[in-house]
Amino acid sequence: MPYEKNEDLPDQVRENLPRRAQTIYREAFNSAFDQYDSSKDRRGSSSREKTAHRVAWNAVKEKYAKDDNDEWKRKRDE
Repeated sequence: MPYEKNEDLPDQVRENLPRRAQTIYREAFNSAFDQYDSSKDRRGSSSREKTAHRVAWNAVKEKYAKDDNDEWKRKRDE
C-alpha cells in the first residue's frame, strides 16, 4: 500500500533513515508500487509490496550510505 506521508512508513525506515532519505524511500516505494502492479512485471514470485520495498531501499542507497557508526549519511557528490 502506498504511503501518504513519512510518518506512515514502517518503523524500521522511520527509526533509521534521516528525514530526506525517508522522503526518497516513500516516493520510490509509491512509484514502484504503481509501476509493478502486474505480477508479470516482477521477478519470480515477489509480491508487489516486497518489490516496491526493494526498489525504495535501492533508491535510498543511491544517495545515502551507512557510516562507521552504522548511521545513514548522505553520500558526497562525486
